[in-house]
Amino acid sequence: MANNETDAALLAEGDLVADYLEELLDIADLDGDIENSVQDGRAFVVIDTDSELLVGKDGEVLDALQELARLVVMTETGHRSRLMVDVAGYRQRRRAELVAMAKDAIAEVQQSGEPVRMAPLNAYERKIVHDEVAAAGLVSESEGEPPARRVVVRAK
Repeated sequence: MANNETDAALLAEGDLVADYLEELLDIADLDGDIENSVQDGRAFVVIDTDSELLVGKDGEVLDALQELARLVVMTETGHRSRLMVDVAGYRQRRRAELVAMAKDAIAEVQQSGEPVRMAPLNAYERKIVHDEVAAAGLVSESEGEPPARRVVVRAK
């Protein structure tokens, strides 16, 4: 039962954000359908659109939009949200790129035995890489300060 209650609370978070994003789309005169679901224990709101305007360069606009969405939830409910926002499938495509980059780094470490320093990534992207490295039986750590924080992949 607790899981259904949790999912209901997360869907309510998503509904708050969907209403906010709907207004934003109207103001910006952009077309898009908004879908709300629960994935991996967090609210997940998707704007299905052909426009990349709300993604921006390297997902910068999308990240800002996600932070605004989390602020909406914080303002309305009083608690922090781990809600995710995606636009035009950007996060899904980026995840596939990150997994491919992680696999390349893993193969290089396995071949050379030398550590591999990846390009700087945000916290969410680093988590995807760390998970992939752990699944391959290697170790990884983050080094540096944001925005130049990066993953270093090493043999065990």
